[in-house]
Amino acid sequence: MPDAPASARRRDRGRAPRSTGPTLAPMPRLINRWPPLQILSEEQVERILLAAFRILEEAGLEIRSAAAREIYARGGALVDEATQMVRLGREVIEAHLAHAPPRFVLHARNAERHLQVGDNVVNFGPVTGAPNIRDEEGGRRYGDLEAFRNILKLTHTLGVLHWQGGIVVEPVDVPVNTRHLDMVYAHMRYSDKPFMGSVTTSARAADSIEMCRLLFGADFLESHCVILGNVNVNSPLVLDGEAIAFSASAPSE
Repeated sequence: MPDAPASARRRDRGRAPRSTGPTLAPMPRLINRWPPLQILSEEQVERILLAAFRILEEAGLEIRSAAAREIYARGGALVDEATQMVRLGREVIEAHLAHAPPRFVLHARNAERHLQVGDNVVNFGPVTGAPNIRDEEGGRRYGDLEAFRNILKLTHTLGVLHWQGGIVVEPVDVPVNTRHLDMVYAHMRYSDKPFMGSVTTSARAADSIEMCRLLFGADFLESHCVILGNVNVNSPLVLDGEAIAFSASAPSE
């Protein structure tokens, strides 16, 4: 019997994760032993940085979330509420960048699948954000939940892939308001590799975290990274309310 969408399922709290089936042995952690290609000179890199800092400080970003603008203001940014523009000086940016860790571990429910992020470690995963699926039987078509699950099953069996990614294909056959639940649940059910959550709204980000709390346990979640999110800027220089809304509940430190 096919799986019902998350909106039609009752949560089974405390149930042990289902078996994910056979899989190829994971590829050993890959370390890039070679230095980065020096395509640009140090002077050229510094010119690009100076131009980027100048844009952020003088032109600024249009932040379409009042709560997010408040967080930026507490962090040292100059905020113009009339225009929703936020301007960041170089010293503010560099001060916050100093808090970013050089490396961290993205934990999987299978300890052998923990993802080492940072340094010179190279990790492979599937594509994220594809609108269409293509196979020999159905040809090219919009993604659906069955295709989403099949890609995750395939990704799980491939030892060369270190993590599951996020929206491997958009499942347009399930309602938008519950789609993120179906996708995150599929990541949890069909693989024991690390995965990405949903952060397109604050509610979906909160749902992703709560689902991970059930999977990993509340205590483990408080002190370990178990899920990632990805937020993109709208061009030119705009963060809309949907993309930035989840940050309103983030700590100000």
